[in-house]
Amino acid sequence: MPLYLIPYPAFNPVAIQLGPFAIRWYALAYIAGLLIGWRYCLAIAERPPRLVERQAVDDFLVWATLGVVLGGRIGYILFYNLRYYSEYPLQMLYLWRGGMSFHGGLLGVILAIFFCARSRKAPFFGFSDIIAPAVPIGLFFGRIANFINGELYGRPSNVPWAMIFPKGGPVPRHPSQLYEAFLEGIVLFLVLLFAERRGVRGRPGLMTGYFLSGYAIARITCEFFRQPDPQIGYLWFGSTEGQLLSIPVLIAGVVIILWARRAPRLQSQP
Repeated sequence: MPLYLIPYPAFNPVAIQLGPFAIRWYALAYIAGLLIGWRYCLAIAERPPRLVERQAVDDFLVWATLGVVLGGRIGYILFYNLRYYSEYPLQMLYLWRGGMSFHGGLLGVILAIFFCARSRKAPFFGFSDIIAPAVPIGLFFGRIANFINGELYGRPSNVPWAMIFPKGGPVPRHPSQLYEAFLEGIVLFLVLLFAERRGVRGRPGLMTGYFLSGYAIARITCEFFRQPDPQIGYLWFGSTEGQLLSIPVLIAGVVIILWARRAPRLQSQP
């Protein structure tokens, strides 16, 4: 055990309590991620190449909300706890008790982009290249909310910054939520910001591929420090469910990058 431990802050998971009505930090994280991400997408859409109208990005906020919430919940049920929810199906509706999967939310957002782009007659990759750079914003807020809730904590560790989480027993652990907030949120955001400023959207799909591969690398790395879900534990060769789900994301990202780099660069539209 390390000589000094950083005390885990005693956060109240409820941000605002008005009688029986409670607003949790987790819900505020989703709202902040969606709204700030939406404004960022609007700013990106105004820069060349202008393949998607501003109104289409405005409309996508509703699609994105449905994709994130429904996809994230269904993904968690299918990927992480199908047996439990098969026995207690009504628990599927109890979103306030937690249980969301990024990989499920990712699939939900991809479907939302597909249907929104088709309804607005916009190119799929032209649309996804606008949405992808904003996703790390939501990831950052989501991981901070995980930290506030004291959930998804790390593996036992003796590093000087280890913490004892209320739900993790008396053992000091990695604050893996903060690692994920840094890599999946801040670092990935800056990488995509740099790529966007370098004009990679001139090759539709390239930004999307960078996001998918970048997220997968960040998630696989962070999973080495994160405690696996107790109902699943460690899988093949000590891997985790999050790592296995990220492998096809990484492959898809690399394939899209290779395909996009071979396509001719678009001319900037005024």
